Amino acid sequence: MADLIRQHRTQCRSRWRRLDPGRQALLVLAHLRNGDTYSRLAAGFAIGTTTAWRYVREAITLLAALADDINACAVRVARLAYAILDGTLIPIDRVAEQRPYYLGKHKRHGVTVQVVADPAGRLVWVSPALPGAVHDLTAERTVGLVDALTSGNVMTFADKTSDGRNCQAATAVVIGKAVAFR
Repeated sequence: MADLIRQHRTQCRSRWRRLDPGRQALLVLAHLRNGDTYSRLAAGFAIGTTTAWRYVREAITLLAALADDINACAVRVARLAYAILDGTLIPIDRVAEQRPYYLGKHKRHGVTVQVVADPAGRLVWVSPALPGAVHDLTAERTVGLVDALTSGNVMTFADKTSDGRNCQAATAVVIGKAVAFR
């Protein structure tokens, strides 16, 4: 992480920063791992709250640029016996435009992400966050996940919200409460 930050600072010709790349990486990891607030991070690292926020956002942007796209995910998953697909709601604080982020099923505000895992349950890919009111199937179609998995002929197990009959899949097999589509 520190090397990534150092390379970014060299590219943008940053002369001086309050924290060196190693301390900035530590600050970001403390935020991501422990969920420390920006004010706590600022106090602990002797910087301003805005600076803490800016450092965390900068590092998250750098990490997001390294993430695989949906096509790379499909290539990785094609080598597996099958993949597991599920959507989850990540709770958030209220936002100014509340309606799209409120999910009545859970009675809370949040963002929804789609997760692809291997047969052992290890994370393979995570979609970008969408407003919580977006249905799982809509989210899968929005990010192109259904098309990528079906074009790669990947056996995928998902819950009933990912109804295989609505996908561009050739067949859909209902197994208990799960749907497998190929």
